[in-house]
Amino acid sequence: MLNLHRFFITRRGQATTEMVLLFPVFIIFLLFIIKIAGLLVLNQKMQIAGTYAARRFQLQSHTTEHFSRGWDRRYLVKDIQRKVEDYVGFNNAGMRQFLSLRDFNLDVNTEGDWVKITLLARTKPPRINFLCNYDKDQVCDRDRYCLRGYNFLCENGAQIKVIKYAGPNERPLPFVRPES
Repeated sequence: MLNLHRFFITRRGQATTEMVLLFPVFIIFLLFIIKIAGLLVLNQKMQIAGTYAARRFQLQSHTTEHFSRGWDRRYLVKDIQRKVEDYVGFNNAGMRQFLSLRDFNLDVNTEGDWVKITLLARTKPPRINFLCNYDKDQVCDRDRYCLRGYNFLCENGAQIKVIKYAGPNERPLPFVRPES
């Protein structure tokens, strides 16, 4: 039979002071890791959504000027934006809060030979209060990387921009045999 009384008496415990001091530091690192992972997830989602938007606009847009001004602008671009916003997480309250999403913009530029599709998502700053209480000039001391981090954490948040290009809408013609 195992003597439990002797097992607990000879075992040494962790100092409470160390745990009390290290736990907030652990929480700070955990918050940073979660926010960086959220930005990476948002970047990947924006890349996938940009490919979807470019391909869909390429396949469903019109080559005639009458339809490209009317149907493409009124319906197609708005429908693509609605579906991209839904995919990225703007319509889901939990995802919107996790990624700190603020606003989204889809721009379709049809000038030139290629269609340029630009997706722009802005996030809110995480506003970790005990880090943002200090003056950024004193904290960063003119270090540009530190200033960018401070601006992300306390002032502006992030801005993720994805640019995709779609070729002209050249639907394949039906196959015609040479002898007909």
